[in-house]
Amino acid sequence: MDYDKTEIAATYDKARALAPETVRLWQDLLSVDTDRAAVSLVIDLGCGTGRFSGLLAAHFGVRVIGVDPSQKMLDQARRRHATGNVVYRQGSAEALPLPDGCADLVFISMVYHHLSDPTGVARECHRVLRKGGYVCIRNGTRESDFPHRHFFPALEALIASDLPALGTSSRPSFWAAFLRSCTEL
Repeated sequence: MDYDKTEIAATYDKARALAPETVRLWQDLLSVDTDRAAVSLVIDLGCGTGRFSGLLAAHFGVRVIGVDPSQKMLDQARRRHATGNVVYRQGSAEALPLPDGCADLVFISMVYHHLSDPTGVARECHRVLRKGGYVCIRNGTRESDFPHRHFFPALEALIASDLPALGTSSRPSFWAAFLRSCTEL
């Protein structure tokens, strides 16, 4: 989907607001497998309007670079986060506009279904991560009980083709390339 050809960016945050208890849950989950002291730069890959960018910057106390292909989503993110420790760059997940070995954590939230080349994205994440870096993937699976699937039966084909299965994947090379993963609760 090309978000720049829609007006979704203007209303995106209203439909996806995070309750304080959800924020705490994700911060706690990130803390379980991530050494906060070892994180100096986070990439929020597919950041959209930046709903996790500021949270990641505050949680780790570090600089966050949000990357997204949509200029409209990035414009909305910049209006939302005007702090110096969060910056945004336009780019694709398959060709990150970042140098090799620059980051300690790549955070990917609900982006998998947008990826045209998941294996290429895994290679890019590996390229920009420092040795011992982390990747957190926040994503639903085919088995997730999306409320929309009950009202829109035509979504079943999209869910089956674009979302990974829990525990296994039709694209195992993508998952094998990542160091850490988290799944949607």
